[in-house]
Amino acid sequence: MTTIYTPTELQIGIDVGSLNHFVAISDNSGNIIKEFEITHTQKGFDNFFKIIEKEARKIDATISIAMEGYNGWARPLDSQILKRGYKLYNVNNVKLARFKEIFPAAAKTDSIDARKIVELFSLQKYLPVSKKVLQEIKPSDDVNQKLKKLTRRRKQLVNEKVAISNRFSSDLQAVAPDLKAITKSIDNLWFLRFITFETDIRNLARLKETNILEIKYLGVKTLSIIQKWQRDATFSDELEYTAHMIYDDAIRLLELKDKISELTKQVDTLISDSTIATKIKTIPGFGTISAGELAGEISTLKRFENEGSLALYLGMTNLDKVWVNKKAVSEIYQQIDMQKWQ
Repeated sequence: MTTIYTPTELQIGIDVGSLNHFVAISDNSGNIIKEFEITHTQKGFDNFFKIIEKEARKIDATISIAMEGYNGWARPLDSQILKRGYKLYNVNNVKLARFKEIFPAAAKTDSIDARKIVELFSLQKYLPVSKKVLQEIKPSDDVNQKLKKLTRRRKQLVNEKVAISNRFSSDLQAVAPDLKAITKSIDNLWFLRFITFETDIRNLARLKETNILEIKYLGVKTLSIIQKWQRDATFSDELEYTAHMIYDDAIRLLELKDKISELTKQVDTLISDSTIATKIKTIPGFGTISAGELAGEISTLKRFENEGSLALYLGMTNLDKVWVNKKAVSEIYQQIDMQKWQ
């Protein structure tokens, strides 16, 4: 009589926190084998691998791991998991919440969340509601990994710049509206350099022509506008305690503009080394940053089982009914020279 060997899979759910992570381990029958907690330190990560590898050896099992909060507090544990060659799944937090609504447990705790993640391994093959909650993460090549890091960093700086610009504009409107009115955009380099020429903007009203012309990006036409403002310059009493705030914000805006420009150049240089980014950029409407962001986030289409999965990840469809803008997604898909989704 021939014995049929069924490979065993060690299924691991991790509820990720900022300081500690809760871990639940089960076999592929859904039986909980072990639960424990690790710290978000290298010592904690080493202990995690020591425990799961010991349990895997006991039953000669492969290892699959699902993490809530992939790419957030999960780093750098997620990259260490991939480096060791284990299967890694990202847990869609919104869908996990809906799954828990349908299959409620006791009051929420991190350990219960880890158990719920483990349950998904067994149920996703049979229950539609549990599908799409786990998405396998494939290792990214170095170029696309760099693109993801650079474009995410750039987006953070752009968001910071928008917030500071709004505050800077509001403060300037309150204390020196006529000064703000000399430019169409407070984001202009000449204007920011003019504002930061003195730590107290009241001193700008007394600047001499020779000093003003020393300012980079400021020409003769702009000089006449400034001189006209200087003749009738007025300031609010608030400047006694807000002048340094306006100066600090203008300095930070200049720094952010330089850093964003530098990151844009780095992304542009890397795009030529990324097959995905290069081909996405050939699609009308996609520029350097959008192509770099998509390439960094997608990395490889092997992560997505179909067109709907890709559309869901890109935010081009809703969560309840996967409606897909097939033309848009397929155009990206075809440009990457992969087989069409069926």
